[in-house]
Amino acid sequence: MNHIYSRVSIRKYQDRPVEKEKTLAILKAAMQAPSAANQQPWEFYVVTNKEKLAALSTVHPYAGMTKNAPAAIVAVYRKDCMLPAYAQIDLSIAMENLWLETDAQGLGGVWLGIAPQEERMQAVEEILDIPETLRAFAIFPYGYPAEERKQQDRFDESRIHFVE
Repeated sequence: MNHIYSRVSIRKYQDRPVEKEKTLAILKAAMQAPSAANQQPWEFYVVTNKEKLAALSTVHPYAGMTKNAPAAIVAVYRKDCMLPAYAQIDLSIAMENLWLETDAQGLGGVWLGIAPQEERMQAVEEILDIPETLRAFAIFPYGYPAEERKQQDRFDESRIHFVE
C-alpha cells in the first residue's frame, strides 16, 4: 500500500523528567478532539515508573524508545462506549493532537499504535493494571529529545496522483 505521507518517529531522549504542567497541556490539547455522541470515550495513563516504561517497550515492534523515555502516555477507551469504532477514530485524532502539542512544547512525542492487535492491548492492560472496562489503544512516549529532529516529516511527490 502506498502512502503519500509518513512520519519517522524514532527518538532519543534526555534523562530529564518532564514538567507536570507540560503533560497537562498536551492532554488538554488531546481532549479537544471531537468525540462520538458528545462523549469523550477515552482516558489517559501517564507513566513515569522506569520498570513500567521498560515493560511497555516490549509490547510493540517499535516501542524500544519507551524504555528510555522520561514518560509515556497510554490512551485507552471505554468498552461500554455506544460506538467503539468511533471511540477509536476519536482516539486517533486525540493522538495526533498529542503529537502536535508535544512538538510545540519541544517534548518530541511519538505515537505508537497498539490497537487493534489483541495481544498488545492485553499486555499493556496487564502492565498498568487497567480495569476490564477499559481497552488500551496506543502508547505515546515523550520527553526532551537528545538530538535535533531529522527527517521527521516525509513528503513524496511521486506518490501523489491527479486524476482529471
